[in-house]
Amino acid sequence: MSNYNVEIVRSNRKTLSLEIKPNGRVIARAPYRLKQSEIDKFIESKADWIEKHLQKLQQAQERQANAEKLTADEIEELAEKALEYIPPRVEHYAKLIGVNYGRITIRNQHTKWGSCSSKGNLNFNCLLMLAPPEVIDSVVVHELCHRKKMNHSEHFYAEVLRVYPDYHKWNRWLKDNGPALMARME
Repeated sequence: MSNYNVEIVRSNRKTLSLEIKPNGRVIARAPYRLKQSEIDKFIESKADWIEKHLQKLQQAQERQANAEKLTADEIEELAEKALEYIPPRVEHYAKLIGVNYGRITIRNQHTKWGSCSSKGNLNFNCLLMLAPPEVIDSVVVHELCHRKKMNHSEHFYAEVLRVYPDYHKWNRWLKDNGPALMARME
């Protein structure tokens, strides 16, 4: 018997899917008309996949809980490095994208890697300095592309990929490793 509950969400869709939320909730999305027995059979067929992903999630949460916390001095040092490193990357990619931008601010945030205001001001998390340079570039490109589209539409991502074809690879790195980096913040 499984150690997890599956929440079933029915909607006007044609396929079945499974999703595991960061909090460990397992969600099965199913068409309205699909029989409960078919949904149960699908969930049972994916039991190994669910267990494997829940185990990975638990391991990641343990790594986060055991993450070595940064001191105030270390955070300040990361912010100073970011102030030297990130503005030239912004300037480089702004030319490729064909956009201008306002102020660049480095912050020590607990949830965001970057943001772009409607006025074109850019904010970046100092913890990016703990990530590979390709990850920093992916965040820079993402935020600069918001100067063209202030949303996450297909057109937005088409622009991101035009400028940074490896975006998805490095965005995946950040999704997988970012929580452990964020956990280092006091």
